[in-house]
Formats: sequence, C-alpha cells, structure tokens
Amino acid sequence: MLSGIREKVLAGKRITEEEALRLYETDDIFTLGALASHVAGKKNGRKAYFIRNRHINPTNICVNRCKFCAFSRSQGQEGAFELTIDEIIEKIGGGQKTAGRGQKKTAAPHGFSEVHIVGGLHPEWPFEHYLNMISAIKKHFPKLHIKAFTAVEIDYFSKISGRSLNDTLTALKKNGLGSMPGGGAEIFSEGIRNQLCPEKIPGDRWIEVMEAAHRVGIRTNATMLYGHIENLADRVDHLSRLRSLQDKTKGFQAFIPLAYHPKNTEIEGSYTSGIDDLKTAAVSRIFLDNFAHIKAYWIMLGEKISQLALMFGADDIDGTIIEEKITHSAGGMTGEKLTAEQLVNLIQKAGKTAVERDSFYKTVRTYR
Repeated sequence: MLSGIREKVLAGKRITEEEALRLYETDDIFTLGALASHVAGKKNGRKAYFIRNRHINPTNICVNRCKFCAFSRSQGQEGAFELTIDEIIEKIGGGQKTAGRGQKKTAAPHGFSEVHIVGGLHPEWPFEHYLNMISAIKKHFPKLHIKAFTAVEIDYFSKISGRSLNDTLTALKKNGLGSMPGGGAEIFSEGIRNQLCPEKIPGDRWIEVMEAAHRVGIRTNATMLYGHIENLADRVDHLSRLRSLQDKTKGFQAFIPLAYHPKNTEIEGSYTSGIDDLKTAAVSRIFLDNFAHIKAYWIMLGEKISQLALMFGADDIDGTIIEEKITHSAGGMTGEKLTAEQLVNLIQKAGKTAVERDSFYKTVRTYR
C-alpha cells in the first residue's frame, strides 16, 4: 500500500494530500516511522533539540469562550487571574533581584534563554500594556529572547489599537518581541472551527497574521490541535495550508502537533492514543517537507511518547518550561517542568544526540 509513497519519500519528492491521508490510514506504522525518521535524518542528522525556557501566562481572563479550552475565565469568575508587569518580572527572575547598574546581566537569574508568553484576550488591557510588558522584560533581562503572543492575540491587539497588522507587529518587534509561538491555529477547517471556537479568528485570518509576521521579519512556529472532533482529512488540509504558506514566506521554524486534552472542556471526549500521536508526528514530518523542525511537545505527549516520537520524525522535545497552566487545566498528566539534565537523558536514551539550542535553533551545547 505504501510502496509508491515510500519511493517518492526516499527520492526526496513531495507527497500529495491524498498520499498523506493514506499514510494516516495505514496500519504499517513501522514503515511510516522509518520513512519519517529518514526525512528527519536528512534534515537534522541524529540531533534532537531542547531549550532552557520558561512559560508565562499573563492572564486567563478572555473575551472568547472556546469549547475545547479549560484555561479561560471571565472577570470575577473563580480561578481568574491577571499578573501585573512587576509580577511577571518577578516570575522570570525566580524571585531573585535583577541585576543593577554595573552588574552583569544574564538571560535570567536561573539560566533559561527564552520566555514563552501567551494568555487570554483581556477585555480591559490596552495594546500599550503589552508593549510595556515586552519592553520591561527586555529592560530587566536584555539577553532573554521573548517568544510571545499567538496570531489570535496579534489580531486582537490590532483591533483594540486600531493599527494595521504590520504596525502592530512592528511596534511589538521594536519593543523587544523576538519571535512568536504557533498557537491559536487549532484546525483550519471552517466547519470544525465553528464548532470548536466560533468566536476565534478563522483559519484564513490566522494564516494572514502569520504571513504579516514573517513579512516584518518575525519568525514563528505553527501548531495543529488534533484528536477532538476533526477527521483525518481535516488534519491533512490543515497541514497543506501550512505547507503552502511556508512555500511563500519560509518564516516558520517548527511545527508542533498538539494532542487534545478533554478534561474541564465543553466538548469533552477522550485523550489521544499513543499510536495517533506517533502517526501525527510521522505524517507531519513527511508532508511538511519545507519545515526544518517537528516538535514532540512533552507536556502534552508525556515523556515516553515524546521519546518515541523522536524515532517517528520529531527532532525537538521543547524545553524546561518551569510552569505550564493551559494543558494542565484540561487534564495534563505530566509534570510542569523538566531539568535540562532530564531532557538530555530522555533524548540520549532514545538514541539521539542531545543538542541544547537557542530560539533560532543555533547550537548552544552538544551533549556527547
């Protein structure tokens, strides 16, 4: 069944949407894994990356009510929170005082190189608040890379400020934004998206925001939320739209398949299976031939499936993270952080070479 596709992949040729669907439907998971591993090896050798990073969620108060989301709250609702900029600085600093004048400034007091910031669409915070947030972080931690705000947040900032996408992104970049995560993509299929998150921007707008970001020189990631109410054709359509934009802009760094978590959501359902997780990593690696990296996000997949995904086309397991709220609100079963030493151990025991990277996949350290 896979012989024709196998020949194309080994020859370095692009597969079609129909062929991607066949890969998803196959029971021959070993051949699928071998093909994905071949593609990953061509791109990155035996390297598997991680980063020392820290997640920050400024608020879970959100004007949207996505049915798959267990994180968001309304103002005044139990569990709602909003961090001040000073509280964000303190979290990044780990409760330690930041460097004063004449003192050496590092990425952050406890050594991570990237802060990852995403949150709800707060009904009262003006765009200037986010500019001040970014600039304050950059002032206190000038060597820290700021990866922040999904395409959904950028669209919201544009609306509340009356600025164009270009002006919104340019202002954020000027104030210290270094790159963007890939969240908010969910599934692009209009019918499925209207059931999941009718208030959220449509898939075409997500693509438009990311294209604008790439145009002003902001590199981004891309995601797909799978395992809820979509079908396999919806997933392939989603991947195809990402591949088309990458052909055009070359602005995506990594693709991250996000496994759906059902607890405390309106649509409920069940967790994804390990087989589905591995197939999704493998099909993504084979189909997204113009993406350099496929990430196995250990927070959602768990440590052991993330290890296996490194043999099914993934070459990155994310990072130390420190504090994760979004997945754990929906029933995440992992811890919220791993040390660099634990990440290295996971990678090496999967038979890969552990490489600590920076935010743009430049090597910081290779662990032999």
